[in-house]
Amino acid sequence: MNLPGRRPPVACLAWLSTGVCSAARSSPQSSSVSAEGTPLSRSGDPGDSASTSVDAVLDTPGVEQIPAIKPNADVEGSELPAIELVSNDGSAIATADLLGQPLVINYWYSTCAPCKKELPAFAAIHAELGDRIRFVGVNPFDNPEVNESFARDRGVQYELLRDPDGAFTAAVGIANAPVTLFVAADGSIVRQAAVLTEAELRSYAMELLE
Repeated sequence: MNLPGRRPPVACLAWLSTGVCSAARSSPQSSSVSAEGTPLSRSGDPGDSASTSVDAVLDTPGVEQIPAIKPNADVEGSELPAIELVSNDGSAIATADLLGQPLVINYWYSTCAPCKKELPAFAAIHAELGDRIRFVGVNPFDNPEVNESFARDRGVQYELLRDPDGAFTAAVGIANAPVTLFVAADGSIVRQAAVLTEAELRSYAMELLE
């Protein structure tokens, strides 16, 4: 997911081999194949679909090459950036107002396949630990209605915020989704993670309580 400029690419090629959604696209050369990727089109944009065919470059016939993935910035050990997010009802929510207790921030959106796969695990761990740890979802692309309904349909009951102008995305240096930040009560980011299993999520969240 190439987030500078705020226009997600047509498909998530990287998900085919890495399990993360990234913004890699290349121009086809001498030969190409059609690969099914995870669509990253903003909800409501023309051309949204459950599956989109894209070209993958072949230097050697029969060997598919996934374009290089830009890594996320390493923010472990830094402070959670002071950014304003937006609730589904349009209210501004400062990240500073999320602090004061351990915090888990999950950066996700509906057309990101690994993000979707994680949501039930986040719902389960929130049900276990939500009285001691604050859970927040941050969505860069979906409109308020999709942000709300998509997560609620998968059991999520915690706060769902949006990053419509990309300020949070840029400040944290996010290039691939999903991203989860584990934040201490004082605002320090003690861990960042990509795709998580339920067991990993529980273990990392419990570390915030130690």
